[in-house]
Amino acid sequence: MHRYSVGMPIPVILDVDTGVDDALALLVAARHPGLDLLGVSCVAGNVSLDRVVENTLRVLAAAGRTDVPVAAGARRPLIEAARAATVHGTDGLGGVALDPSPRQVEPDHAVEFLRRTILASPEPVTLVALAPQTNIALLLRTHPEVVDRIERLVFMGGSASVGNATAVAEFNVWHDPEAAAIVLDSGVPAYMYGLDVFNAVAVAQDHAARLASGDDPLGRVVGALLGNRVSSAHGGEPEYSGLIGDAGAVCSIVDPDALGTRLLPVHVELAGYARGQTLVDLRTRPGEDLVHGLSVEWTPVEVALTVDAPRLVRVFLESIGLASAS
Repeated sequence: MHRYSVGMPIPVILDVDTGVDDALALLVAARHPGLDLLGVSCVAGNVSLDRVVENTLRVLAAAGRTDVPVAAGARRPLIEAARAATVHGTDGLGGVALDPSPRQVEPDHAVEFLRRTILASPEPVTLVALAPQTNIALLLRTHPEVVDRIERLVFMGGSASVGNATAVAEFNVWHDPEAAAIVLDSGVPAYMYGLDVFNAVAVAQDHAARLASGDDPLGRVVGALLGNRVSSAHGGEPEYSGLIGDAGAVCSIVDPDALGTRLLPVHVELAGYARGQTLVDLRTRPGEDLVHGLSVEWTPVEVALTVDAPRLVRVFLESIGLASAS
């Protein structure tokens, strides 16, 4: 649980690679009265860095939050080349047209922007990582003095079960596994909103369609983003999913009781086909690896394993001023 008083907005910074689900998360963070969005840092991931920045500026403008500073960061992972996702379309927003924003990004690199913003905050900041964690790894390695000023890291990434980038690895961690390993090893308390809950929280198709055709301009944007269709893992025609995606990680901050979590050992695999997998030790008693000293290095992480999906959908819709999903 965070340390802030009841009714006091929680200071947050989002680190994004704005595709469809980051856009939905930005809308929640920008409009929820329980969150104080101090800024947004951008990193290459779903699309190129330049496209991420442009998408982020447009989404914040649509949310009426042109006051939120935006900074551009890493153009590629620490080691490998950037590998854009395919599920968000070439523009990252599934073809959803948003008006351009005349704003410019912060003059500082995202790492310096994060350092400055975190240290300037009167209260410890909740850092919300919705992208490959390249910016955050660079921040923590370059400016370890920020660690004590970060309340916790809430990250959309990883899985205790299946993957999506590969059979075992989730995209954000797979895109830059070294960065994820550095961040988990930094000493910052971490909360993992992974595919185990990510894939369970969706808005019904008829409700999304009503939003998309309604009178509320922001509702039309949300409905169109929810309507982005993706192909199944084994091909076939793209189909509706309605997932709120990364927005669920932001919603978990304001309604943590909607999720069931356990503090579990987590390890990021860095080699072979399993590269990018988050190994989550769900065992209830020591195994032979621990008995014989063969275990890898584990980090305790609060892992979300179950979710009251209808409840989190309500939080999502109500956060951005839209009607209940019921």
